[in-house]
Amino acid sequence: MKKMNLAALYLVLAAFGSAVSADVTLQNKEEVQGTWKLQSTKNSLTDKQAIEREDTWVFKDGKVTILHIPREGTYYDQPPVAYEVDDGKLKVAIIGSSRFDLFTVVDLTDKAMTLKGKYGGYNYFVKK
Repeated sequence: MKKMNLAALYLVLAAFGSAVSADVTLQNKEEVQGTWKLQSTKNSLTDKQAIEREDTWVFKDGKVTILHIPREGTYYDQPPVAYEVDDGKLKVAIIGSSRFDLFTVVDLTDKAMTLKGKYGGYNYFVKK
């Protein structure tokens, strides 16, 4: 009987755990539209130290522009590139290439957004 109870408890916890970590499925581009300050990044959820960032991502009219990117003691702005929603994920074109970056939206509210890159890195944004 104890094994059956433990198995049932395990199944309930597994179902609850997967529901908690469910990703946000985007329906359209307008859901991320606006200006988002990239506060920090992490290589994984278990990383103890986040990397502070200064970039600002502006999603507008089907284009995303990344502003204030630090590089070698100065800052630069990336030209706008197209973005779209593909199968509930955010698909952002890479400059000078036919390739793209694919982001899963882990969390999205009217004030915060977390994007997970296709290689597992996490980007934490706040809305400006």
